[in-house]
Amino acid sequence: MSEVVAVDIGGTHARFAIAEVENGRVLHLHDEITLKTAAHASLQTAWEDFGSQIGRPLPGAASIAVAGPVQGEVLKLTNNPWVIRPAFIPRKLGAERYTLVNDFGAVAHAVAQLEDRCFAHLCGPERPLPEEGVISIIGPGTGLGVAQLLRRRDHYHVIETEGGHVDFAPLDTLEDQILTHLRKHYRRVSVERVASGQGLSNIYEALAAIEDRPIRFRDDKELWQAAMAGEDSLAAAAFDRFCLALGAAAGDIALAQGAQAVVIAGGLGQRLLNHLPRSGFRDRFIAKGRFERMMDEIPVKLITHPQPGLFGAAAAFAAEYGQ
Repeated sequence: MSEVVAVDIGGTHARFAIAEVENGRVLHLHDEITLKTAAHASLQTAWEDFGSQIGRPLPGAASIAVAGPVQGEVLKLTNNPWVIRPAFIPRKLGAERYTLVNDFGAVAHAVAQLEDRCFAHLCGPERPLPEEGVISIIGPGTGLGVAQLLRRRDHYHVIETEGGHVDFAPLDTLEDQILTHLRKHYRRVSVERVASGQGLSNIYEALAAIEDRPIRFRDDKELWQAAMAGEDSLAAAAFDRFCLALGAAAGDIALAQGAQAVVIAGGLGQRLLNHLPRSGFRDRFIAKGRFERMMDEIPVKLITHPQPGLFGAAAAFAAEYGQ
């Protein structure tokens, strides 16, 4: 058994935890500590703060999940001023062994290793994730994360993608109008413009323009609260459209990747757990013409683990080093 410091770095927070790994699997993830990135000058100072808070020497192994590409001599993070130079990690962090993984790639590693009890059923056949085959992972959050997991009985492969940046395809006349409105603001309208955290605001503002109504909610948090509680009719209509768009996008990605199952993750994942099964998500997911019957046989799950990014970072290290 080995210990590794798992790190999940976002725009606002960096989460740290000690993980125990063995034989390519995560045995245990200890309680995480969340630090504000704005309160730390670098990953190194946050790493030192984490060590100080847990009051013990840190292991000489690290697995770091970051928002953005992990290739190159210098990693510049999305919505975070920290700069990471991989070649300096052993000296600055004291980690002779380390893994760098894209944040959504880490989520795919978590899907590969988590137990069935860490997934809630959304739609389709209610059966466990397949032990072999392709699982598509879609994560509405700040953006729309997309990854592909290829499972074999004795190993698995994670393929990181930028599938959230494919074109948004409207499927009815109202969505035609939403697309027309969004084109006034974006040269190209990708699917994450409507099926992510920012998507609800974009849809809401488009519907307000279509109905010539004032915009009541400027704050994203207030808009999400009103939409999910049904306290405002226009916000609720925008949320309905968000669920439709997410269902259509998830179905398109499953078709493109040849998926035998789909997992919804991302920062919004658990907030949607009680809403997606009652929305139009499933109807749009399976509405793929001649492939509707095949789509209806794909189980769709939602990951419920509280820290899939941290768990997945540890899993990526375990998979790489076989420990």
